[in-house]
Order: sequence, then C-alpha cells, then structure tokens
Amino acid sequence: MEGGNRARTGRHHIPLTAVLAANSISTAGTSLTLIGVPWFVLETTGSAGRAGVVAFCATLPIVVAALVGGPVIDRIGRRRVSVASDAVCGVAVAAVPLLHHAGALHFWMLCALMALNGLAHTPGNTARYVLVPDLAEHAGVTLARAASLFDAVSRGARMVGAALAGVLIAATGAQTVLLLDAATFGLSALLVAVGVRGLRAAEPVKSAAPVSLRAYGSELKEGYAYLLGNRLLLAVVVMVMFMNGTDQGWNAVLLPVHAESRLGGATDLGLLTALFGAGGLTGALLYGAVGHRFSRRTVFSVCVLLCGAPRFAVAALTGTTLPLAVTMALGGVAGGMLNPILTTVTYERVPEELRSRVAGALTAGCELAMPVGGLAAGLLVEGLGATGALLAMGGVYFLATLSPLVLPAWRGMDAPGSDVSSSGPCRPRPEPAARTPRSSVS
Repeated sequence: MEGGNRARTGRHHIPLTAVLAANSISTAGTSLTLIGVPWFVLETTGSAGRAGVVAFCATLPIVVAALVGGPVIDRIGRRRVSVASDAVCGVAVAAVPLLHHAGALHFWMLCALMALNGLAHTPGNTARYVLVPDLAEHAGVTLARAASLFDAVSRGARMVGAALAGVLIAATGAQTVLLLDAATFGLSALLVAVGVRGLRAAEPVKSAAPVSLRAYGSELKEGYAYLLGNRLLLAVVVMVMFMNGTDQGWNAVLLPVHAESRLGGATDLGLLTALFGAGGLTGALLYGAVGHRFSRRTVFSVCVLLCGAPRFAVAALTGTTLPLAVTMALGGVAGGMLNPILTTVTYERVPEELRSRVAGALTAGCELAMPVGGLAAGLLVEGLGATGALLAMGGVYFLATLSPLVLPAWRGMDAPGSDVSSSGPCRPRPEPAARTPRSSVS
C-alpha cells in the first residue's frame, strides 16, 4: 500500500520535475546566447555599435510578444506554447552558425534571426513560469518551495551555461556555442512535450470566449488594468524596467567589450558571468534559509542597491579581473535575494484567473527598456568610450534602485494585498498566481 502511494506521488512529481529540468536547460542555453552572440558579433564585425544593434533587434520582439501574448498562452495552451517556443528558438539560433559556415550570413539576417528568437522566447518562458503553482499543487509541494526550486535551478543553469560558454568560445569559437544553445532548446521542448501531459492547467482554456479581436482585446486589457491598479506591482515594474534596460547594455555590449579590450577575453567573460550566477544561487539559498525572517522591504532595498551599480563603477575604474570578479560575486549574492521576494509578492496579489494576462503585462513592462539599453550601450561606447559608457549606465542603474527608499508604494511589500489602489479595476486575492516581474540581474 505504501509502495503504491509512493509510486503515485512519484508520478505526480513528474510534470513539476519536467518543467524545472526544461527551464534549467533552456536557461543554460540562454546564457550561452547571452555570451555567444555578442562575442560572435565582435569577432565578425569588430563593432560595439553593431553589437548594440543586434541586441536591439533581439530584445524589441521580446517586448512585443509580452505586450500582446498573455491571452494567446491561455488559448493555445501552456504546454503547446512552451514546446513551440523552444522549437522556433532552436531553429533560429542554429541558423546563425550554419549560414555563417556556408558564407551566406549577412548582417541583416543575423538581426532577423535574433529578432525571431526574441519573439518566440518570451511566450515559452511565461508559459512555464505560470504553470508552477498548479504543478506544485499537483505534486503536493508547497508553493514557496516550488518557487524557490524554480529560481534556484535557473540560477545554477545560468552559472553553468556562462562558464561553459567562456571555455567553448576560447577553445572552439562562438559558432560552437550557438550550436550547443540550439540543442538545449530542442531538449527543453522534448521534456515539456513528454513530461507535462494530461494536466488541465497546461492545456488550452476551454472556457475562453470565442476568438475575436474584441474578446482578445478585452482579455489583454484586463491584465494591464490589474497591473495599473496595484501600486506596489507598478512601482516594481518601473524600477525593474530601468534595471533590465541597463543590464541588457551591460550583458550585450559593455561587459563583452570590457573583457575583450581590458581583460582576458572570452574566458574572463564566462568566468565573470558564472561568478555572478554563483552569487545569485548563494543569495537565493541564503534568503530561503534566513532572509525571510526580516522585513522584505529592508532586505530588498539594501540588496537592490548592491546588486548592480557597483559592477559598472568597478569595471570603469579598474582594468583587471580580480576586483570585478569579487564585485560581481558579491553583487550576485545581493541580486539572488530579489526574485524570491518579488515572486512571493506577485503570487500574493494576482488572482489565478488572470495569471497569464497579468504575467504578460508584467513581462512587457519589465522588459520595455531592454531594446533601448542594448542599443544605447553600443552608441555610448562609440561616442564616449567604454569607460564613459560604463559610468553613464551605472548612474542610471543607481538612480533606479533608489526607488524602494523614496516611493511610498513600496511600504506595501511587507503587507500582502494592502497596496491596491481604490480605483483599481479588481481586488487581489491571496492566491498563487502570476509570473513575477523578474530582474535580469538575477
């Protein structure tokens, strides 16, 4: 009898395990792209400006997909969206080195392929994330534990992917990294296709209104209206928007240029990114162990100041790897404490029936500045030099992260559900719900 119960429990854990594994593999592949694509552009063009243009083309469709994609995920089904997303991303990424090897890759093609990758990537990420509460309930796992696992495996995957990318670029070139990235998308799609079957939450929403532009617009409006009516979530989104924009400039242009010109090249780039990821994993585990005992707002306010701006300043003012490595490791620890807090805050405030719609609105808002961030970093390097660009973007980051200290809306972080505007379109209920507005620093 006990053996039968254990077997049923094991089967109930399969969908959650499959999604965790798929997301970790996809995240590792994203780390490969994060390092491989900018390095590929610098290798083949030698232009920081062009690296910024590619970053712009890769991230603008992410925002577009997030702006309009929430209701689509419910109608098509979260499982199908996740699988299709990874399949398209795998084809787009694989095409870059294959076309380059054939001598047929033009710069506009690279931009178009990265745009396709960005357009398909966000719906898949969102679909997996919004499944977590239902998969946790199906597996008999607490929501807090499932969210922590989701975040922890993602951080570990980023760390491994970044380290592997640096080694592979140094040993075999950026093209090999992109081919490996394509393979990770394929494996992620297979895991979700096989492991997440027969779950009602993963299938299309049958109760949705008939397909029409009016119905779709109404559903889309619901997500944005809910977000605009929640002062705390809106404050989080605005701050994270600036953080993610400057982080995109850092990841896509500033750090690769700094590593190429002043540090040890691709190996140091991979090492620094991996250290940041390792710090993030440590911070997430540390918050889970002791951080939750303290005021959320206090922990968040301190950590958000430490996680970003210092690395821009250290990179600008030093030309060696060690100071930046220490800064990024410590900044990663601080950054690792942010997403568990944001995840909990979001889960407490968004009702289940609005999960995908609000998730799309949150993602769109948080990623709105990312296209501009990458492009601006490239232009700033061309105009001010690497040091000037680092100081300028670091200053923007610092000003954005002062928000929790000065805006009253952040006081609601320690009081679940108490921050909703009286004019808001709907009241939050303390149910597990939407995707957190995640900062790219972690």
